[in-house]
Amino acid sequence: MTARNTKSRKEATPERPRAWQRMLSGRRLDLLDPSPLDIEIHDIAHGLARVARWNGQTEGDHAFTVAEHCVLVDDICARFRPGWPVKWRLAALLHDAPEYVIGDMISPFKAALGIDYKAFEHRLATAIHMRFGLPAELPQSVEDLIKRADKASAFFEATQIAGFSDDEAARIFGRPRGLTPIAIEPLPTKKAQARFLTRFRELTDEVHSDK
Repeated sequence: MTARNTKSRKEATPERPRAWQRMLSGRRLDLLDPSPLDIEIHDIAHGLARVARWNGQTEGDHAFTVAEHCVLVDDICARFRPGWPVKWRLAALLHDAPEYVIGDMISPFKAALGIDYKAFEHRLATAIHMRFGLPAELPQSVEDLIKRADKASAFFEATQIAGFSDDEAARIFGRPRGLTPIAIEPLPTKKAQARFLTRFRELTDEVHSDK
């Protein structure tokens, strides 16, 4: 093969699209095959504190971020199950952690994207669980409680800051039972990030003290 033919073949071969994202920690996270070694809690906190719930369609001077939502879901799980093992509370705090990379898509859009999106989200969640000492797959009872808390959080957010009527939110998310109302307070970005990190440290300190 001549040098000219070799050059032509190289020019005809398209480059593989970049599939990694550089994080502020300096890590390069492969989005198609995420490694637990490339996941850092400060990157997660930074990203989640800058992702708005409800596509930003909320009242107030600040967006209600995924970081705040995650802290709220952990809190609600503790109210539903006092004395719940702290490792499961950590799983609740991290339940939306993949959104530090993929953003917070509203449920109707997730459904429209279909199974490929869910598979991508699941791979990233699995890597995050492994990074922080959680099972790759959570027990179904744990998943169910986190989902129940997630819906309760969504109800409070929807009725207080996202413009839903009480009846509409109850129809979509279910009305929380066995739970007193929780005030929703959208925070500035840095405060939301700090609150998430503080809760993470509290939970991980408890996990380590139990060992």
